[in-house]
Amino acid sequence: FYNWNIVKLRYCDGASLAGHPESEFKNGTKLFFRGQLIWEAIMSELLSLGLSKAKQALLTGCSAGGLATLIHCDDFRAHLPKDATVKCLADAGFFLDEPDILGNRTMSNFYHDVVQLQGVSKSLHKKCITEMEPSKCIFPLQIIKNIRTPLFIVNPAYDFWQIQHVLVPAGSDPDGYWRRCRLSIQKCDSTQIENLQGFRSSLLKALSKLQHDKEGGMFINSCFVHCQTWMAETWHSFNSPRINNKTIAESVGDWYFNRKVTKEIDCPYPCNPTCYHMDFTQPS
Repeated sequence: FYNWNIVKLRYCDGASLAGHPESEFKNGTKLFFRGQLIWEAIMSELLSLGLSKAKQALLTGCSAGGLATLIHCDDFRAHLPKDATVKCLADAGFFLDEPDILGNRTMSNFYHDVVQLQGVSKSLHKKCITEMEPSKCIFPLQIIKNIRTPLFIVNPAYDFWQIQHVLVPAGSDPDGYWRRCRLSIQKCDSTQIENLQGFRSSLLKALSKLQHDKEGGMFINSCFVHCQTWMAETWHSFNSPRINNKTIAESVGDWYFNRKVTKEIDCPYPCNPTCYHMDFTQPS
C-alpha cells in the first residue's frame, strides 16, 4: 500500500461516526450529535474528488475508528464501482460484550448509554435491531454477522484498552489488586493471567464466524497493546510482532491481494517473543 492515496478521517462525534440528530436542542442546549451525517458528507466529498473511480480501496481504522470501519464497511462498498476491489480492516476495534471481574456489565451499560444518547440504532443493521436490544447491535460480535464485504480483523488477544476498561475498569478494583497488572501484563500474577486467558478465549469465540469465512482474514497476536496498524514498529519493521514469521502488513497484504488465506491466531501469552508489550508502569 506504499504508493496508494491515503485519506485520514478525523473521528469527532463520540459514537464511531454513527450518531443521528433527533432535534437541534437537547434539554435547552445546542448539544447534538451528527456522526452519520459527517460520514455521509465526507464520502460525498471524496467521491467527487475521484474515489468514485477507484479500482482498489481499503477502509480501515483503529479503536473507535475500527468500530466505525465495521459499522460503515458495507456502505463504503456500496458507494464504489462494482468491479473495484473493496475491503475493510478493523484494528483493535473488536470490543467484547463481557462482564468485568465483579460481574458488572460495564461495557454493555456504556454502549447502551451511547446508543440512547446519540440515536445510533439508525446506523445499525436493521435485522439486528429487530431481534435484540439495539445497544447489543453495536458490538462487533453482532455487526460481523451481517457484513457482506471482505473483512480483516487485527486485534491483540490482550488489548490493554479492553483490559483496563472492559475486564478491569478502575471502579471494579477498589482494593488495587489489579493495579499493576492493568498497567503491564508482565506484572500479572498467575491468577490474573488465568483471567486474561479467559478473556482471550472470549475473543476467539466471538471471532469464530470470521474464522470460517473464506473471504475473511485475521491477525490475533498475544501482545499487551492496542492499535498496531498505524505504527511502523508494529505494522512492518524488522522488530514487528510476528505470527508464523509474518508481520501484520504481510498478512494483510496476502489477504487483500488474494495471495493466500490469512487467519493468524497466536499461541497464548507469554509464548511470542516478538510481541510489543506496552508497559505503563515505566516512567515516561
